[in-house]
Amino acid sequence: MRLNVQTDYALRLLMHLAVNTGRLVTIKEASDRFGISKTHLMKLASALTHDGFVEALRGRSGGLRLARPAAEIRVGEVVRRMENDFDVVECFRAGRNECLITPACRLKGVLHRAVEAFLSELDSCTLEDLVKTNQPLRLLLA
Repeated sequence: MRLNVQTDYALRLLMHLAVNTGRLVTIKEASDRFGISKTHLMKLASALTHDGFVEALRGRSGGLRLARPAAEIRVGEVVRRMENDFDVVECFRAGRNECLITPACRLKGVLHRAVEAFLSELDSCTLEDLVKTNQPLRLLLA
């Protein structure tokens, strides 16, 4: 299982916001910190705002902050919103499966359970779990 770059950047940005809960974080600050283009981060912040993870305040003294407490944001929820494809093999694709062995193949069930286990593990972790008592991360992102 591999997450797309958008999901990776979303999780980084959310961790950055979780570490800096007492203040607003600007797109420029996050862009400079992670070496990600401001344009890309603006699109990402817009998507995270739309999905209810981030609150964006416009204007000269604006910035980003978490829309809800880090303890209420499950990593699995973020991944599900950011990822557009959990079809790890062709037979997962409804209407586009041309695999000859699908009717007799047991691999699909195994892979389906593996994806579910992956997402279940991510659901067990909150954004707070990633940042709370993580002093090295705080030093990097504060």
